Amino acid sequence: MIIRKKQLTAKMALAIGVLILLFLLIRTFVNSDDGNGFISPLPDEIIKVITSNGKSKIDPAANQAQLLEQIKKSFETEKGSYSIYIYDLKSDSGFGLNESAIFTAASVNKIYILAALYHQADQGKLDLDEDITIQSKDIQDYGTGVIRYQGAGTVYSLKTLAQLMIEKSDNTAAFVLTNIIGANTIQQLVNDWGFIQTDIDNNKSSNKDVAGMFLKIYRGEVTDQAHTQEMIGFMDDSDFENRLPKDLPKNINVYHKIGSEVGVIHDAGIVDLPEHPYYIGVLTNDISDIEGTENKISEISKMVFDYFNK
Repeated sequence: MIIRKKQLTAKMALAIGVLILLFLLIRTFVNSDDGNGFISPLPDEIIKVITSNGKSKIDPAANQAQLLEQIKKSFETEKGSYSIYIYDLKSDSGFGLNESAIFTAASVNKIYILAALYHQADQGKLDLDEDITIQSKDIQDYGTGVIRYQGAGTVYSLKTLAQLMIEKSDNTAAFVLTNIIGANTIQQLVNDWGFIQTDIDNNKSSNKDVAGMFLKIYRGEVTDQAHTQEMIGFMDDSDFENRLPKDLPKNINVYHKIGSEVGVIHDAGIVDLPEHPYYIGVLTNDISDIEGTENKISEISKMVFDYFNK
């Protein structure tokens, strides 16, 4: 009898020990710090786990911060200043580095001229099919474009001037269109659209304003659908594909506008990734290595593409 009691006591002690251990495990499970019923293997400050419909996803802010850190590191050895702005059309939100800083816009400002032209045509104030004869005083004998080589006396419609201004970044076309629309009218439209950091006369703008103009065009908020597609088509057929589009898949349309001056290399536009279009703008200032900066823009563009194409 004494032996049986000892055996019973030992079994009871073992059972109680198991129950206590189970209680402690359940308590730890329920009270875990992440509030989701399990212990996260990663600290909250690195990755925040969000549970939705039984699935987990990484906090977008953490991914954005990681992408921006990659971009910052890629510029660490570069001279000059830069602005990066990325806008997700799917979530209707943006993030960047120095995105509100004002830069010399260079030829990126031609998107404002384009938008103003098509807006005025939409309002019946201009006819895109009207022919214009180029005068000697119109020729801008510098930089990009083809009209200056044709000389005075050549005739172009307003639509063709717009096409040359965007596809070939033609400076003479931009000059003629600005005079026809009126610089004050373009500035007033820019102000009305809310782009308060853009100065047409002094050729200044910010990445955020440039993004806003591209988005307004892309969303069909400047003119009707047919003319919207026309403007986007000009941007898609740019002669300058060695920056934003360079390292992207060839089947991806990029509606963009480059800008180049001494010490300035820009590219900005919308990458029409199926199901997830986004804006990317890279503006620079005081740079000395033109080819290196163009390659850097291509590199950043690929980083951003990979970020969205997951």
